[in-house]
Amino acid sequence: MTTVSFALGIRTLANTLAIAGHDVTVVCPDRERSATGHGLTLHKPIRAEVVEDVFHPAVRTWACSGTPSDCVKLALWALLESPPDFVLSGINHGANLGTDVLYSGTVSAAMEGVIEGIPSIALSLTSFTFQEFLPAAQFAQRLLSHCHKYPLPATMLLNVNVPAVPASEIAGVTMTRLGVRRYQDVFEKRTDPRGKTYYWLAGEVVEEVPDTAGSDVAGLDTQAILDRYITVTPLHFNLTSLEGLTQLQDWGANFWDRP
Repeated sequence: MTTVSFALGIRTLANTLAIAGHDVTVVCPDRERSATGHGLTLHKPIRAEVVEDVFHPAVRTWACSGTPSDCVKLALWALLESPPDFVLSGINHGANLGTDVLYSGTVSAAMEGVIEGIPSIALSLTSFTFQEFLPAAQFAQRLLSHCHKYPLPATMLLNVNVPAVPASEIAGVTMTRLGVRRYQDVFEKRTDPRGKTYYWLAGEVVEEVPDTAGSDVAGLDTQAILDRYITVTPLHFNLTSLEGLTQLQDWGANFWDRP
């Protein structure tokens, strides 16, 4: 989610759905909130202001001073008269693939919807510069219709990434699992005008990384995007490793006994 004034992805999604007849309410951050994860504002007030003349006339809109997750909480508990049928987050300007979902404010906002028991979808366009959001918005419209017919499990969200190419060049849609994204040269060391050292988080992503099971990249969202597919990855908030839980049982019942 990005600043209201420049959030072309949010506007395209909201307006496309409103024109299609959906009842749309937007509550989004009032400034750039990338990589905020599932952060919540606890130590200062959260403010929300009505936004006019930016979205389609049928779209009710608030700009919120908090994080993406704050926006969903505020919408559900303070601004909306009744719970929505769906929580949609995005369309984010930039990919949310693989392990990036752990840092993503867009995905975390959708996860907040799931925590509150509402079917949720996170949507991202995999470029910071490509400006054509309409194919992603149109896909979201079709996906919503499908989810009405085939409801999502209560604890699952869909993380959708759309390749940054013209609609005619999209290869199709594929269901994927999370890949791994790592970065090289993560910090730039700089000097400010007063001669003091500071660091700027930067780095280039390593796109193709095999999963932990081996070298097979088939079925990974990171690979499918390179092949120009729209990726749909089911996620849930239960981070428990079932394999690890089984292995820990083998440690034995006396593991914590004093010597």
